[in-house]
Amino acid sequence: MAIIIEEMIELNGQPQFVSIRGKQPDLPLLLYLHGGPGDAAFPLMRKYNQQLEKHFIVVNWEQRGAGKSYYPFDDQLPDMATFEADLLALVKILLTTFKRKKLYLVGHSWGSVLGLKFIQQHPELIEKYFGIGQVVNMQGNFQRQCQFVLTESQARQEKKTTTQLLQVNQALNDENWLKDLLFVTKKVVKYRRSLYGKSNYNQLVKDFIFSREYSLKDLLNREKGSLQAIQTLWLELMTVDFSEVTHFEVPVVFFMGRHDQHVSADLLARYYQRISSAKEIEWFEVSSHFPQWEEAEKFNQLLPRYI
Repeated sequence: MAIIIEEMIELNGQPQFVSIRGKQPDLPLLLYLHGGPGDAAFPLMRKYNQQLEKHFIVVNWEQRGAGKSYYPFDDQLPDMATFEADLLALVKILLTTFKRKKLYLVGHSWGSVLGLKFIQQHPELIEKYFGIGQVVNMQGNFQRQCQFVLTESQARQEKKTTTQLLQVNQALNDENWLKDLLFVTKKVVKYRRSLYGKSNYNQLVKDFIFSREYSLKDLLNREKGSLQAIQTLWLELMTVDFSEVTHFEVPVVFFMGRHDQHVSADLLARYYQRISSAKEIEWFEVSSHFPQWEEAEKFNQLLPRYI
C-alpha cells in the first residue's frame, strides 16, 4: 500500500509542513533537507525526483519559515541551532512512527550544512548521508565566487561589473553585506554556473508556478520566507567551516555538479581527498549547483544504488 501523508507537524513549538510518500510501507526512510536557507523545494522534488518513491519513503520537510511552513520571524529570530533542533525532533518522530532505528539523510546546499552537522552530532540515527552541492567553507566559497565573477566579467569586458565587484567586502561583515551577497550571486547565475547552461532560474520558477503542490499563497510565502531566512541566518552561516572535520562515523556520498560555482565544486573536491572515513563521490558533468534537477534521471538512478 502506498504511503501519502501531507501535514503540519509541530517541531519545537512551530508547525512545519512535511510530505511523506512511498510506494511501499517497508521501504527505507529518506529525509531531504532543502537549500537556502529558506529555499523550500517540495514542488521540484515532486516533479524531478518522484522516481525515488519507488525505492524510499521520501520525506520532504519545508523548514520553519520556508514555503508552506512560512511565518514571519518578527522578534523571535531563529539561529542555526534552532534548525538543528527541529531536524532532530523530526528525525525522532519519523523513526518512531515508522519503527526504524536509522534513516538516510540528504542535504542540498544550506541543507548540506545541517546534514553534515547532524551526522557529527547524531551518527547513531543515520544510515548514510548524501550531500548535494556540499558546503565546506563558507568564507572560502564566497571568495571563490568573487574570483570567478571577476575573471568572467573581465573576459566579457563588462567593466561595470568588474568595478562593482572590486568594491565588494568579501568578508560580508559590513552594512552592505546583503547587497554584496545578492550582487555576486546574481552574477554567478548570469554566468551559467548556478544552473548550468542557463543564465537565469526561469525554468525552476515555472516549475513552481505550474506545480499542483503549491497555491498562490504558497508561492508568495516562499519568496518572503527565502528573504527573511537569508537576512536572519546568513551572517552566522558565513562562519561555517568543515575543513578540519575529516572523519565521520556515517558513510558520506557527495553528488556534485562539475561546473558548480554557487558552492565551489573545486573546494569540495579538495576536501573530499582529505576525508579518512567511508566516502564516495559522484560527478555530474552537465550540472552546476542543482544536479538532482539538472540531471534528474542520473540522480534518481544513482542514489538508490547506495542503499
